[in-house]
Amino acid sequence: MLLAFGLSFVTLLVVADEGGALVSPAPVETAFRAIKRSASGKLELADTAELARVRREQPHFWFIARSDGGEIVQSGDVPDIYRGMTVALDRMTYSDIRDDGPPSNYLAVIRRMTNEEGSFTVFGQGTLLSQPSLILSFSRLFVAPMLVLLALVTIFAVPRIVNRAIRGISDLARETDEINITHRSHRLAETAVPSEVRPLVRGINSALHRLDQSYGQHQRFILDAAHELRTPVAILQARLDLLASGPERDRLISDCERISALAEQLLDLQRLEADARPFTAVDIVALCRNVVADLAPLAIDEGYDLSFEQNTEQSLIQGDAVSLERAVTNLVQNAIEHAGNQGVIVVRVEPDGVIEVSDDGPGIPEAERERVFEAFYRLKPRERGAGLGLNLVLQIAQRQRPREHPHLTERRCLLSAGL
Repeated sequence: MLLAFGLSFVTLLVVADEGGALVSPAPVETAFRAIKRSASGKLELADTAELARVRREQPHFWFIARSDGGEIVQSGDVPDIYRGMTVALDRMTYSDIRDDGPPSNYLAVIRRMTNEEGSFTVFGQGTLLSQPSLILSFSRLFVAPMLVLLALVTIFAVPRIVNRAIRGISDLARETDEINITHRSHRLAETAVPSEVRPLVRGINSALHRLDQSYGQHQRFILDAAHELRTPVAILQARLDLLASGPERDRLISDCERISALAEQLLDLQRLEADARPFTAVDIVALCRNVVADLAPLAIDEGYDLSFEQNTEQSLIQGDAVSLERAVTNLVQNAIEHAGNQGVIVVRVEPDGVIEVSDDGPGIPEAERERVFEAFYRLKPRERGAGLGLNLVLQIAQRQRPREHPHLTERRCLLSAGL
């Protein structure tokens, strides 16, 4: 825009000047710089190289300067038509004079100039300023500085202006980190973003609302189905108990127990999400000790030694004691079922709040260590279990991890269980 303005202004100057060119005061300025005071105190023109060049280029160059004190300095023959003006230089300050056209013998300029010798009114022969010279001069004096200013504004001011305008978008991007499966109700703020972006934010919030509703319906369906399943399973178990003992009855009871366990795990998953209990202070040393005491008879019956180790007397965290106890219990039960009915199962509490469950079983292949946390995924088909245990533990660990400690990872405690 600045460049367009500059070119338009130059074009206006050129078009407004009927001859297509302006008068340049350069020769007069060169002569003025040559004014010196001699040893006798008289003003005169010194023979400078610049003045000699002007006289070579303009053989008929003329120049006259009058100081405010009335002293006159003159060089060359003043044209007859201007001799009457030289006596009135004290009343003149500025003028550009040009004749009709070539050979342009009467080009002249009048200027007020000052140097160390004082202030002068100078009157002398000018020269034509061509259009390229005019454009170059104007660019040097106006356009180029403005372009430099524009560049500085672009480099320093524009980024700040843009950053200030879109700061809300950066905050919005950080807000998206708050959206996850456990915080589905969170919506993006519309107030701090540019108006052009608000329709997009509203669209995203609307989509999140629809997803939240659909997910809620899905969860309610699973919860209702699990509840409905418990009654017929209980009736089936009661009727199976009335059958005569035998291999077929035992197989049916085992299948029925598996269905019952699946229903209970589905209910556990839904309770975990529905029961958004506030976190309280939990001593995980005492919690794990109680779990070990409760499950010790079961572990011993299955051929294991169940051990509890603590590397600290007390480890207080903010969490949900019920969910944590359920998770540790689930890990120990998995170890009892999958460790081969031999060896030692160890529940260990570290000083930094890490719970570790280990056993002497074959362990989890490295390639499967991520997939074992998927719902219904099982390393080996078994008659018992539904493949939801570790998924439940994972969700409990994710919920227990506080936002102020994002470096804590649930994988450390879960993968330590040698399944």
